[in-house]
Amino acid sequence: MAQPAKGPAKAPCSTPPEHIEDAVTSVHPVDEKLHPSRLVPAALQHIAAMYAGVVTPPLIIGQACGLDLAARTRLIAASLLIAGIATLIQTIGVKGFVGNRLPFVNAASSAGIAPILAIAETNDKGNQLPAIYGAVMVAGVFCLAIGPFFGRLLRFFPPLVTGVVITLIGVTLMPVPVGWAQGGDQAAADFGSMGNLALAGFTLVVILLMQRFGKGFLKQVALLFGLLIGTLAAIPFGMADFSAITSAPVAALPAPFAFGAPVFQPAAILSLCIVMLVLMTESSAGMLALGEICDRRADAKIITRGLRTDGLATLIGPVFGGFPTSAFAQNVGVVTLTRVRSRYVVAVAGATLLVLGAFPVLGAVVSLVPMPVLGGAGIVLFGSIAVSGIRTLSEAGLDDSSNIILVAVALGAGIIPLAAPTFYAEFPAWAQTVLGSGISAGALVAVALNLFFHHLGTRGRTAPALKSS
Repeated sequence: MAQPAKGPAKAPCSTPPEHIEDAVTSVHPVDEKLHPSRLVPAALQHIAAMYAGVVTPPLIIGQACGLDLAARTRLIAASLLIAGIATLIQTIGVKGFVGNRLPFVNAASSAGIAPILAIAETNDKGNQLPAIYGAVMVAGVFCLAIGPFFGRLLRFFPPLVTGVVITLIGVTLMPVPVGWAQGGDQAAADFGSMGNLALAGFTLVVILLMQRFGKGFLKQVALLFGLLIGTLAAIPFGMADFSAITSAPVAALPAPFAFGAPVFQPAAILSLCIVMLVLMTESSAGMLALGEICDRRADAKIITRGLRTDGLATLIGPVFGGFPTSAFAQNVGVVTLTRVRSRYVVAVAGATLLVLGAFPVLGAVVSLVPMPVLGGAGIVLFGSIAVSGIRTLSEAGLDDSSNIILVAVALGAGIIPLAAPTFYAEFPAWAQTVLGSGISAGALVAVALNLFFHHLGTRGRTAPALKSS
């Protein structure tokens, strides 16, 4: 009888047992639980990249509504708290129901600021925040209702439309940092003084120098360091107000409806539902891009769960003082830069934001930043939003004359409220709320012209599709 060959019999043992175990127990980079020595610095980098963006909406809206320092501190704390909760839900989630379970940051979006300011302008003081919060809550319900079907609507929001809207967000918000650079309060005796302008210019120069000569992490947090150094420079001249820190409670959760019960106004609701469509488009694009970066494709189910998180956070946020919630694109950039794809890193960042929101004294630190310092940094922040929109438009096929006309008319419609604030003075109140926001007006015109040029009476001719990266 022939003897069995011995060589092949040893083949299964050629791989060391420990390597076999590694192959069995290895996890996807998105689900990797890093050692604290790697996890904590990576989480801090995410916080540094998005902190200024999280506190910007409550700072601008609180200032526009005439809130005092203590009230603005509460708004900031609420924004941080809701951002932390939304980010935790998004990264950890409930499998199959809510949360995209990607390293995805959710927080109050700057896209809602201009329409919210338009709502504030059409309401009396004391009724401004209730009207805003009523519209935000309905926008959250709207997001939850259409989220499962939103994939079918994405074709109506190609780069032509989203690029126009994002560009208008940056352009229409630019008067805000300009006012901050002058001092913030037009009634103040030093509004527009050379001291205020010099401090704003100094802050801007610091940010530019850090961007030019900074490396790695320092370059990433240039905006944050600009705010810090600008504030320190303001202290010797008595331009920093520490009263918010001394009066803020050390620890306190935001009280429900502390700024009044929500009021539901149809025009305000329509305006923010339009903005919500734009935010949903941005979130979907962010999830598609992050899926590619993390080698975990964002399918329709993942996008639906992610948008459900947006809707829940936008619905519940106003109860405590939050605003429309969406994806933070800058954190997608952090994942791309660092190649750290673990969702638990972002979950730790979310938990940190939650803690910051639960301790108002920490949020009050932001309130002591002088308005001129915020102005210098705001020029960079809002200008970069406009640049992001221009970058999106560069992918929109502007070699087509009809696309050029679409963008030109939509941008023109969006700039009218900025160039001529009284243009719609004779229109009904509801029309003033919708059209008085350059973002809402530009979005409506862009969507309508996209339908006219690329959908009505055409067969298969559409604007360039939304890209995933």
